[in-house]
Amino acid sequence: MLIRGLTVCLWLGLACQVACAVESEEEEQSPGILFPWRLIGLGHRVKRAWVIPPVNTPENAKQIPKRLVQIKSDTLKPGEVIYRIKGPGVDEDPKGFFSIEEKTGWVILTNVLDREKQSKFKIKAFALDLSGKTLEDPTELEIVVVDQNDNRPVFTEIEFIGNILEHSEPGTFVMNVTATDADDIETDNALLRYSIHSTESIPPFRNNKTMFGIDGETGVISSLDVGLDREDVEGFNLTIQVADMEGNGLSSFSTALIYITDINDNAPNFTSDVFYMSVPENKAPVDIGRITVTDEDEPMTDNWWAKFTITIGNEEGNFVITTDTLTNEGIVTVLKPLDYEAKPAYKLIVKVENTRPLSTLAPKGPQSSATVIISVLNHNEAPVFRTNPLTLAIPEGTQAGTVLFRNIAFDPDRQALRYALKSDPDGWLTLNSETGEISAKKDIGKGSPFLINDVYAAVLTVSELGHDSTTATATVEITVLEVNDFAPELFPLTGSMCHDPKKGPGLVLSAVDRDHPPHSAPFEFVLDPNYPEQSQNWTINPINGTHAILGLLSPVDEGMYIISVSVEDSGEPTKSSIQEVNVTICHCNGAGSCQPIAAAIFQVGAGLSLEALLIILGSIVLLLLFLLLMTTVSHCRHVPVKQGLLGISDDDIRDNILNYDEQGGGEEDEDGYNIDQLRNPNDVIPSPTATVPRMKQPLRKDTPYNYPSPSYPRKAPNDPTDIEDFINDALDAADNDPNIPPYDTALIYDYEGDGSMAGSLSSIASGSSDGDHDYDYLNDWGPRFKKLADLYDSHGH
Repeated sequence: MLIRGLTVCLWLGLACQVACAVESEEEEQSPGILFPWRLIGLGHRVKRAWVIPPVNTPENAKQIPKRLVQIKSDTLKPGEVIYRIKGPGVDEDPKGFFSIEEKTGWVILTNVLDREKQSKFKIKAFALDLSGKTLEDPTELEIVVVDQNDNRPVFTEIEFIGNILEHSEPGTFVMNVTATDADDIETDNALLRYSIHSTESIPPFRNNKTMFGIDGETGVISSLDVGLDREDVEGFNLTIQVADMEGNGLSSFSTALIYITDINDNAPNFTSDVFYMSVPENKAPVDIGRITVTDEDEPMTDNWWAKFTITIGNEEGNFVITTDTLTNEGIVTVLKPLDYEAKPAYKLIVKVENTRPLSTLAPKGPQSSATVIISVLNHNEAPVFRTNPLTLAIPEGTQAGTVLFRNIAFDPDRQALRYALKSDPDGWLTLNSETGEISAKKDIGKGSPFLINDVYAAVLTVSELGHDSTTATATVEITVLEVNDFAPELFPLTGSMCHDPKKGPGLVLSAVDRDHPPHSAPFEFVLDPNYPEQSQNWTINPINGTHAILGLLSPVDEGMYIISVSVEDSGEPTKSSIQEVNVTICHCNGAGSCQPIAAAIFQVGAGLSLEALLIILGSIVLLLLFLLLMTTVSHCRHVPVKQGLLGISDDDIRDNILNYDEQGGGEEDEDGYNIDQLRNPNDVIPSPTATVPRMKQPLRKDTPYNYPSPSYPRKAPNDPTDIEDFINDALDAADNDPNIPPYDTALIYDYEGDGSMAGSLSSIASGSSDGDHDYDYLNDWGPRFKKLADLYDSHGH
């Protein structure tokens, strides 16, 4: 609800509006007045709400204070109403611009207004009685500050910078300059226009043409003419102007710098047609000279940097030309050593271009080229080994005289050479001093103490002949390769197993090989294929690469078995050996261990027939009687006739007749000996008691070979007093003699004591004399009984 009963009286009688006088003082002294508008009808008054138009006042007014507008209430008599205002410009920021006369209602301007700081104010007016009671509802009053052209336009940048490619066409956009004006943009006070005030080339006075224009409304600067050449001018300095009031008001100035951007419109050119350089032979890599070029394009850019290409004369890749990025010169470098004797001079044809392709605007013409002459300087060079060190891999066993190296060095100056061995620690090599040929001086083996990691090292020198000679030194490294020259050997060659394959682990076999890896393990163990019948009861199962188990497929009888086994190594080519293993099959207990003979007999006795038991018991009785007889004989110390068991003299003691426990092989069982020693028919020793030489005694395989072999024939102990002493002496001889069967082999000792009262044991078997018997059947028993047959034949016949 607006002020009740207010009427507005306007200048010149215009109703319901407020006029604003801007220029004359009479207008300023005739402000608008708000009066009540009374409407009377039906004997009472009706209240109306009024919308008051804005009150305009110019900025920068010089007469202060100034009345703007009067408000008046007709509810009370004049003098009984108090007027107040509130809002921005009064008690709110910005303060101090407006006040009101509390009795008259005039709104007073108390300070100079600035539209650029505050363009309008909205305040509220109040009417109160003397007691402070509100008479009317608050009325909003808007005061508008009218703009004046009191601000110059301002460029947004102190200096505008733009670029344009050289040789650009007219109308090419360069840049856009802008300015602002703080005045009211809705008036001409802020209506701007742009213009170019002046133009100057960089450097000055190079170009006086009008090369650029500007759009007055938008400030866009474009090219106007052709001939923008960076090699002629670097750019232009433009002074630009902006003015308001459509270019007729206030104005300002600024600078626009336009730089011409270089394009590659100039090709590089050599400063000379021929460049001369020199280089010492055998010296590389080395820089030997520079070639220079000129380019009018902008330095330190891709349009200026040169790129050099050798088109002729560098087919072997001996040279390269790189660019110095600071000077743009071409640096000529020798990449490979040059030989004066091979070629004393080189001629190179070089072309140059920029790293960036030449612009289509550049003048057409041939690519610049130049010639580079390079002279090679000669000097005396040392001999050169073709490789250093000289390396070679040869197999062990390479024979003396084998040529190892040829053509090992040369002299760049083509002078005669002399070779010498400087170090040959084990004397392996021989050297031809004129040709440099190296040969093996002796057989090559791995036993040398100077062989380190299978490599033998020597040092040799080569020098030129003459007083101005030079010398070179090289190392010879010979790698000795392992050769598979030994077959693996099986061990052990004896062992025992349970007769039942379900008991005991079998016999573990292994092998040794005097070769080194890779010509040794892993080994392959198989039964000898030459005896296929072995596979019926026997088998070999591998454990790993070095061990295998010899086992049974089914139970066999107790006794001695000879199993032929083949073992093969992993060499290249492979080597193998076949050896015989003496396996004793025994009766085992539940734990898989062999039992004593007596226990075995009693344990298996229940499974034997009565006849078998009687035979075993009879044998035991006979053995006891024999021992008793031997004891009796040992007590007889004096015998009238001195003879042996078979009635021959001591000089004919048959100490080479042996009895073996041959349960499977018969006379063929000779595994207890080193049979190889019997295969040479020339390997014989003389016998002091026989006219025919006999074979050398075979060696046992299980005896320590540090025991010396006794002399033969072996003499019996002198006059043994007791059978126990005799047996102990014989056992000690068996244990320490490598030429007789092992200690656990059953022996029939050929010496039974002197002076036996019983005479020949043949009397036990028969009461008749030897002459009454026919002993010819002994000749059919083999060569072992031939001696016995000859003895009885001579006595009986």
